[in-house]
Amino acid sequence: MGTDFVVLSLVPLAIGILVCVSCALLGNFLVLRRQSLIGDAVSHVVLPGIVGAFIVTGTVAAGAMLLGAGIAAVLAVLLIEIVRRVGRVEPGAAMGVVFTTFFAAGVLLLEQSDTSSVHLDVEHALYGNLESLIWLAGSAGWAALLDPAALAALPPQLPRLALVTFAVVLFLLVFWKELVVGTFDATFAESVGARPGPVSFALIVMVAVAAVAAFDAVGSIIVIAMFICPPASARLMTDRLVPQLAWSVVLAVVSAIAGYVLAGYGPLWLGAAYSVSAAGMIATVAGLILALACLAGPRRFGTRTAARRRRPPPGRASHHQSSISNSLQV
Repeated sequence: MGTDFVVLSLVPLAIGILVCVSCALLGNFLVLRRQSLIGDAVSHVVLPGIVGAFIVTGTVAAGAMLLGAGIAAVLAVLLIEIVRRVGRVEPGAAMGVVFTTFFAAGVLLLEQSDTSSVHLDVEHALYGNLESLIWLAGSAGWAALLDPAALAALPPQLPRLALVTFAVVLFLLVFWKELVVGTFDATFAESVGARPGPVSFALIVMVAVAAVAAFDAVGSIIVIAMFICPPASARLMTDRLVPQLAWSVVLAVVSAIAGYVLAGYGPLWLGAAYSVSAAGMIATVAGLILALACLAGPRRFGTRTAARRRRPPPGRASHHQSSISNSLQV
């Protein structure tokens, strides 16, 4: 039983956890900045870039995929600006047109290209292929974790996502003060030299890197739930930033584990002879957790908000500085 788990489930489960955690950590700042759909935009825009990179290079190496995704993102930004200025439409409409067009172009490229041999087709682009990322070299069971030869045969998605998760954590640690100040008051951040513009751009870059790294594991659509649901649920559990990040990580891990188990065994428990998409079930569990947080989360009842309203309102500047100071504390 232990050997079967190591071969068939250990790596997919670890990959699912890494995807959920890395996306959730970044998603906290997207939610607080009211930019949650940035993850949606990135996942739509990068698809044609990733497919185009494979067609040109013939490989799904991380460097080629990131380069293709970056080129697609730059083209998308330029097209949005052209549509907005030439067509004189509001920015939201311009973004909607460009994002859907890019995603449709990516789907067409997938259908017309022979990419199925590397698990890069429409189905995998939408739902990922988490279940297929098994570790055949782990046939020795848990002892394989100490075998350098077996570790060298791990699916490349695992070390890639481990590196991305480490990079996300390092990014948050290095730019913590700038991110917090820029999130709660960009004007104040500019006045104290916290560089809100470059830091915000760096945040979007990290979101793109996480989305591309997660692409072949959970697909380009389901990753959206990873960016939004755990952070939004955590926001309903606390009004302090550090506890919110902790809550989001815990809920992300719970979503990954519960979703993977339910995808593989849930239908069997109900008498069906099949399993369902692991990435899809992980996103479903994350959505259910968000629904529960909306119904019963501590901040759902607004106790702290009501307490604040009973206090005399402070001045605007002191209010922002107090909020930022509280958020910087653990």
